[in-house]
Amino acid sequence: MSGRRIAVIGAGMAAARFAERYRASGGTGRVVLYGAEPRAPYSRVLLADVLTGRYDAEAIALPTGDAELRPGSEVVALDLDARTLTLADGRTEHHDDLVLATGANPVLPPLRGLRRPDATGLRDGVHALRTLADCADLAERAMSAERAVVIGGGVLGVSTARALAALGLRVEIVHQGPHLIERQLDADAAAALREALRTLGVETYLGNRARALTDSGEVELAGGYRLGTDLTVLACGVRPRTALAHAAGLEVAAGIVVDDTLAASAPHVYAIGDCAQHRGAVHGLAGPAWEQADVLAARLSGADPDARYTGSRPLARLSVGPLEYAAFGEVDLDEADPGGTPGLDVLRLTDATRGSYKKLVLRGDRLVGAILLGDLATVGDLARALERDAALPDPPLHLLTTHGAR
Repeated sequence: MSGRRIAVIGAGMAAARFAERYRASGGTGRVVLYGAEPRAPYSRVLLADVLTGRYDAEAIALPTGDAELRPGSEVVALDLDARTLTLADGRTEHHDDLVLATGANPVLPPLRGLRRPDATGLRDGVHALRTLADCADLAERAMSAERAVVIGGGVLGVSTARALAALGLRVEIVHQGPHLIERQLDADAAAALREALRTLGVETYLGNRARALTDSGEVELAGGYRLGTDLTVLACGVRPRTALAHAAGLEVAAGIVVDDTLAASAPHVYAIGDCAQHRGAVHGLAGPAWEQADVLAARLSGADPDARYTGSRPLARLSVGPLEYAAFGEVDLDEADPGGTPGLDVLRLTDATRGSYKKLVLRGDRLVGAILLGDLATVGDLARALERDAALPDPPLHLLTTHGAR
C-alpha cells in the first residue's frame, strides 16, 4: 500500500461507499474514516426498518473495504494549507487528500415549546430520526405510547409513520405541502399513498403547519386544532452540515460547492453526499451520494482519472411491507404546465382495487420520469430504461406490465 493518506470526514453512506469502491478500483492509498458517531458506517435509509424490528443494527452495516475506521472521532478543525485536521480530543493528524462527507443535520421546525425549558435539547417525547441512537430512543418511547404525530410528509416522514403504525400506534402526519412527498410524487400518486397509509392506521393532515407543542403534550396546528400525542417525530428534511468547511474557508452556499470532479475550492479537497452542492443542487438522497462516491473513487484510485459527475436524476423508493413506491426522474412536468408540454406524453394505469398507481412521462420515444405505487414488479426495467436514455419499445405500456422491458 502506498504512503498516500486519504482522510474522509464522516462515516455515513457516502463515506463507506467511497472507501469500498476506492479499494475495489485498485486504489493503494491509506483511507481513514473519521466518524462522530460511536458506530461503524450503516445504512440510514433502513432506520425505519430497524425501528420496526425487521433489521437489527448489525444487519444494516455497510462495507468499507479495508479502510481504517475511527468511530467516535469528531473532527473539529481543518488546516487546508498544512493539510491537517484536528480531533475533538486535541490530536492533529496529516492527510494528502481530504474528502468531506459530513452529511446533514435534521431541520428543526420553528415550534413553540420544542425545546426543554433550559434549552439543552428537545423536550421529552420529541424525537428526530437520523442516527441509530435516535432509533433506539424512539423505539423505547414507542413501547409505552399509543399515539404519535409525525411532522413532515416527505420520504422520511412517511416511512417513519409506517414504522410506528406497524408497532401498533395510532399515527397522524402533519404536512405543510399540498400532498405527500411532493418532491418525487405527483398529486394522484400521493392521493393513492395517502389512502394506503390510512389502511395502515395513519391519518394525514395536508396543507397544515404545526406551530406549537403545548404543555399538555399536544401538537397545535396553525389553525388552532390540537392533536393529542404521546410522542412527536420531526421529519422536516435535512440541512447540509457545512460548518467545518465554512470555518476552513471553503466556498459554501447551501452545501459545500464542488465541480464535476467533486473538487471543492481548495487543492486536494473534495466533498460528496448530503453536504455537497453540485451545479446548484443538493440532493439529500442515497443514490446521488453513491454516484458521487463512485466517481471520486474512480478518480483518486487512478482507475478512471477523467471520471466526471454530471448530476443525478431524482429517485425515491420505499419497499417494505404493504407500502411500496418508487419514483424516477421528472414526474410532474404535465402538472407544472396544465396546457401541456410540447412533445410530452403521459401514460397512467390505476387499479383502485389493488391500490396501485403507475405513470410514465415520455418525451418522444424517451422515458424522462416514472412512478410506481403498490406494484414494483417493473422497477428494475424502468430504472434501466431511464439510465440508458434510449428509444423505448413500442408500445411503452410494456414498461408498466409484469413482462417489463428488456
